[in-house]
Amino acid sequence: MAESSRPARDTGPNQASAGTAPSLPPWLVPRPRLTDRLVRGVLGPLTVIVGPVGAGKTALALEWAHTRRLPGPLAWVSCDGRAEQSSVFWPRVIGALREAGVDVAEPVTSEAEPLLVAALAADLNQRGEPVVLVLDDFQPTPGSPIAEGVSSLLRHLPGVLRLVVLARRDPPLHLHRGRLTSEVTELRTGDLAFDDRETAALLAQHGIDVPKQTVTTLRRRTDGWAAGLRLAAMSMEKRSDPERFVTQFAGDDEAVASYLVEEVLDQQPDGMRRLLLTTSVLDRVNAELAVELSGEDAGRHFASLVRENSFLQPVGQGWYRCHQMFADVLRMCLRHEKPGLVAPLHRRAAAWLGEHGLLADAVRHLLAAGDWGTAGRLIVDRLAIGQVLGLTRLRLPSELTRRLPEQLPTENPEPALLAAAVARVRDDDQACTRYLDLADRLLAELTADEDRMARCRLARAVIRMDQLRSRNPQEARAAAADAESALSRLPHAALAQRPEILALTLAIRGSGELRTGGLKPAEASLTGGLKAAGAAGNGTLRRDCLIELALLEALRGRFRAADELAAQAIQPPLPAWTVAERSQACLHLVRAWVELARAEPGRARRELAGAKAVLGGLPDDFLTEIASLVAGLATVVEQGGSAPAPIAEVVAASRLPRTVLRALVPACVSLLDSARHRSSVTAAPQHTAARPALAVVAAPATPAERLSARERDVLNRLAQMMTTEEIAEELYLSVNTVKTHLKSVYRKLAVTRRSAAVRRARELQLL
Repeated sequence: MAESSRPARDTGPNQASAGTAPSLPPWLVPRPRLTDRLVRGVLGPLTVIVGPVGAGKTALALEWAHTRRLPGPLAWVSCDGRAEQSSVFWPRVIGALREAGVDVAEPVTSEAEPLLVAALAADLNQRGEPVVLVLDDFQPTPGSPIAEGVSSLLRHLPGVLRLVVLARRDPPLHLHRGRLTSEVTELRTGDLAFDDRETAALLAQHGIDVPKQTVTTLRRRTDGWAAGLRLAAMSMEKRSDPERFVTQFAGDDEAVASYLVEEVLDQQPDGMRRLLLTTSVLDRVNAELAVELSGEDAGRHFASLVRENSFLQPVGQGWYRCHQMFADVLRMCLRHEKPGLVAPLHRRAAAWLGEHGLLADAVRHLLAAGDWGTAGRLIVDRLAIGQVLGLTRLRLPSELTRRLPEQLPTENPEPALLAAAVARVRDDDQACTRYLDLADRLLAELTADEDRMARCRLARAVIRMDQLRSRNPQEARAAAADAESALSRLPHAALAQRPEILALTLAIRGSGELRTGGLKPAEASLTGGLKAAGAAGNGTLRRDCLIELALLEALRGRFRAADELAAQAIQPPLPAWTVAERSQACLHLVRAWVELARAEPGRARRELAGAKAVLGGLPDDFLTEIASLVAGLATVVEQGGSAPAPIAEVVAASRLPRTVLRALVPACVSLLDSARHRSSVTAAPQHTAARPALAVVAAPATPAERLSARERDVLNRLAQMMTTEEIAEELYLSVNTVKTHLKSVYRKLAVTRRSAAVRRARELQLL
């Protein structure tokens, strides 16, 4: 093994001796970010370094002791862990102090321990200057004479004793009291984990040079555990392809497994060992779940497990996560010792997790147990098919969509619906349709359970909507109608946590209403879909609703609003298109309208060309008619025609719904008048002129009263479809204050509703 260079010592004038500390090991990896914390920690009475075996506790303390300035002489005591005896411990402490140059009396006997501790405290108090005492592998039982004696020293020597404790579990030294008074410094397993720089330095000691990405992968696989990294490096020395070794390195590596079994697992009593093995199937565990898997007897050890095993790390709210490599070893041992217990443990874990609302974790365990049928039943029952399809920010485990089961359970429709959703994610339309047909046959046999029937039909409708939305809008609208029918049969509370279903349904409904000429219903549906998509974290649906709303505003002649909505639709973090979609053609048409309003027919035609290219592969009669109408208007603008005669000719050739045409005619008249006026103004060439401003239907009147700065802030967020509560949170106002500002905005703009306020503000060019 290649030796590392020795860390540079701090040789300032106040450098204290490392005293009785062991020699600095040649393989030590310098960790100044942690020794800095120890330097600050020993300014107080107690510093605790807690971590599992092999975490590098002793190496860190030695680096600090040999390379940093200490506040006083250092006495280092290597303890015997749980086997420590008072008759041995206290003579060791006093001997280490005396060897470090601290004048304390030799003990006559250790039988009267309280007297010995009192005498030691008196000797140290007479000194009056700080003394650093390191207790390595200090693991006394809570309430034991040793624990009480050290606690007594801390209480009686607040300005003298600087105690540093290295342990595998929290030492029984009243840490909670020290935390309240900020008198304890703690370095724990997470702090001791190696970072990428330290991992690379350790590998370099073994002559291993790999890319940064490989270093990061190794560090993540080991959770930065020092012993695991060292064992991996020793194995990599013998490999011709160390990068490939890292991709396969895990806790089941022979060297790692042998080390952890011998040093940790075999040291546990039977009950604790059983608890560790049975809970190893979990990614995280709490007390109740531990009892569910291990039984009451083993579950009683959970508090001790948490307290005594630093491989178990808290992640909040009573949950704990096992160190990754130790978990790998435990799972390997469970498979070897109790192979028939693995699947039942996964099923029991899934049942508990499902009952407690942890759907993704429950599904992960059902997949691990190979129970596709129960997974399908759970997902459909919880209305979570949208999470499988990727319609929401929260996703189910990725392994769910990696492959379909070789043999699908055919007794119930739910597994077939889940398989159809997975096939849809995998873009396998043939399989998706085949599984939906199977689900239909099985659904026909469900006659007694109406609630279950409604949930299955809703799942089927959601899959169909997602499958057909871009390919067959008419059939997608039929699926949306099926979804609404199923939704009406389910309790409202069941849908409160599933905004993605509402977002998809409203987006498709709004698009259909727009195409049949229902402009007001379309606006309501698309606005609702936009809000629901935001709540679900679905950027694609949010983008598409914005584009459809932009088209709606363009058809009404509100080109400024259309331009703003179109701009919002393509701004990050909203997604871009990965394949051609109808919404892309729709956006081109909105931009074509906007360019005509700017009297830019050439640019409008380029946008029309983009729309036609998309529509060539994804036909849409409604968008095609709009494209033809815009092309006709562009011709009129190019020829300098006047309204209304040219418009009548263009409109007469259109097959758009009458309600749409009624909205279009005045908008087109205003557009052509504005374009003709701008063409006359800009007849002379202006090479550096900015793009013309957008036309509006009519010149707006100015508001009766000017809006205040705060009212404009509220109005801007209103235009972003934010709720009153969201506006209050973003502006750091109370909800009542926001409502007051809204009432004032409504009064000044002479409107009574949010949508009217936004529309009026756009007409007045306030947004």
